Amino acid sequence: MCRNIRTLFNFEPPASDREIHDAALQFVRKLSGTTRPAKRNEAAFDRAVSSIAQCARELLDSLETSQPPRNREEEAAKARAKSAVRFA
Repeated sequence: MCRNIRTLFNFEPPASDREIHDAALQFVRKLSGTTRPAKRNEAAFDRAVSSIAQCARELLDSLETSQPPRNREEEAAKARAKSAVRFA
């Protein structure tokens, strides 16, 4: 899928509405093949982002796990280390 969409489940604190909106926006951009829609497609684009963000929030709120919440800073450090190895 898209490398810019990050896992949002099981973090402390939980994913913010902004993070979910950003992931929905990336998803719609990927599906539509455009980063900014034409004026005549803007309303449909925005509705899609809003709808997907709402569904994503419902999904994240309904998921359950027995694992302890992950730490955002630790996960970011792992991603930076992985990226450093990949692009070294």
